[in-house]
Amino acid sequence: MPEKHDPVFGPAMAVTNDHLLDGRIRYAQPAHGFRSGIEPVILAAAIPLRPGDRILEAGSGAGAALLCAAARVANIIGVGIELDTELACLAQANARANERANVLYVAADVLALPVGGRFDHACANPPYHAAGGTRSPVPRRDRAKRSPDGLPNGMPNGMPNGMLSSWAYALAAPLRHRGTLTFILPTAMLGLCVRAMEDAGCRVDAVFPLWPKAGRSAKLMLIQAIKGGRGSPRLLPGLVLHQPDGRFTEAAAAILRKGEAISLS
Repeated sequence: MPEKHDPVFGPAMAVTNDHLLDGRIRYAQPAHGFRSGIEPVILAAAIPLRPGDRILEAGSGAGAALLCAAARVANIIGVGIELDTELACLAQANARANERANVLYVAADVLALPVGGRFDHACANPPYHAAGGTRSPVPRRDRAKRSPDGLPNGMPNGMPNGMLSSWAYALAAPLRHRGTLTFILPTAMLGLCVRAMEDAGCRVDAVFPLWPKAGRSAKLMLIQAIKGGRGSPRLLPGLVLHQPDGRFTEAAAAILRKGEAISLS
């Protein structure tokens, strides 16, 4: 796709005009650096939305997850929080381009949540790289995936230490009782994620591995918790993403191209 510079997004941002869900969603995203993969589409598919539900997303980037959610379920209200002002503006432009007046993106820090009211669902692909690890040469990608320097030393307003715990705490706070909190994360983060969600008052209900190919170790997972839940976590069969030749499996294509849901219930 050709690049373009648009004054709405700032003179420094080049974007490409792409699409999601086999063209159902028009999707502009940064031409360089942090571009959307399959993660936000899969994350959106796992939210147990019903018409009229309110959903909050942290780290919404250029808006892929909420746009996919709104394409799947009618009349939801989506609010995305994105720290990068240019990306938040781009996401809102994508919402307008797809005539999604029910989806709003706010340039803000989720740890100082600027929106009120109760939500039925919250979700994120949280930053998980350690503050002291090797940095990406692309600043926007580095900011999206890394815990801020110094964050583990203490959080304001009584929030717990560590970025994952802090995001779980911030997203769980506005959830209604029995609302869902869903993350997509590397499988190596399972123990930390369970602790973070449960410390935030959300009992983990389901873990859903994403297998790159049959017989391969899962590198990513969906993990969903219920605020005020009481059950034990369930390890689900998960989803095999690719066939041996690299093409998407039929089940993965149904989610990524047709917008079908992933049932974690």
